[in-house]
Amino acid sequence: METNSRITKLTQQRKLDHLSICTTKDVSFKKLSSGFEDFRFIHQALPEINLNDIDLSVDIFGKKLNIPLMISPLVGGVEITEKINRNLAIAAQSTKIAMGIGSQRIALEDPDGSGAAGSFQIRNSAPDILLFSNIGAVQLNYGFDESHCRKAVKMSGADALMLHLNPMQEAFQYEGNHNFSGLFSRIEKICNSVNFPVLAREVGFGISENTAARLISAGVKGIDTGGAGGTSWIEVEKFRSDSNAVKKVAENFDEWGIPSAESLIMVKNAINKIRNKKGQDIVLIASGGIRSGIDAAKAIALGADLVGIGLPMLKEINRSVESCIAYIREIEIGLRIAMFGIGAGSINELKNSEFIIKK
Repeated sequence: METNSRITKLTQQRKLDHLSICTTKDVSFKKLSSGFEDFRFIHQALPEINLNDIDLSVDIFGKKLNIPLMISPLVGGVEITEKINRNLAIAAQSTKIAMGIGSQRIALEDPDGSGAAGSFQIRNSAPDILLFSNIGAVQLNYGFDESHCRKAVKMSGADALMLHLNPMQEAFQYEGNHNFSGLFSRIEKICNSVNFPVLAREVGFGISENTAARLISAGVKGIDTGGAGGTSWIEVEKFRSDSNAVKKVAENFDEWGIPSAESLIMVKNAINKIRNKKGQDIVLIASGGIRSGIDAAKAIALGADLVGIGLPMLKEINRSVESCIAYIREIEIGLRIAMFGIGAGSINELKNSEFIIKK
């Protein structure tokens, strides 16, 4: 059996590889888009509202956000990411949006030897934001249990925990964890044994309606669709691989995944069925290829409570905190103007708007 220090070094190198590849290579889907371009708003020439009075705020898990926007989970676990996460947290605090942190696996596997925990401890920089902790669901098949979930949330001071689902990434990762059998019951056990909300999220290949229904029945309080159209983790792992066979196989999976808009509609259907039967409310987060305020507006009009943006935030924060804040403001302005153009004075009105159609 590998020692903790060896596992930690391998994990650290993987995280450094991911960070370098994502910021220097084209890791977007080559044949799939997010699908939001297939929808358009019906312009209202008489919106009957004041642009400046539009209310973009939402309440999610007891936290008020100025904009229904989340910095999607990105990085953590190596020294360089401590500054990145702190700066992202500063940007999130300044704009009053939500934030997720990268996988905390490394800090949970070797809490004393790796020094990784510090990269996830950002509460001092963002005391008021809605913050999501994050570990891979598959780790529940590799020794993690509810105690690790509690430690992850306590470590970061988070409000909720995200269990990320990444079977395709793991399949193409040469050191990947491939045993996804029996995860439903383990996720269900976690949901029933902790006193904070547990959410499930895909990392970029989408969640189908049947999977969403199963996750809701397991007890998750939210789902992040993580649809196809943004960053492809098959592309990322292709860059990491030394195997020509794996690289060629990866090219055959260029169209694998559920486009973000399609996944969003699927998950919304699952949530509506549960809500109609049990009155249960599930937070729906749309992510995957959302790049503008109009994209965000379309996602919310299609049913999202919150939208997540990942890689563009990372690229902006690498420039400066101010650059990241400026990008967030662009999203806010675009969202506000899109709402103005259809006469939606609040996020709730946007979610219930009849003025979005498929082209």
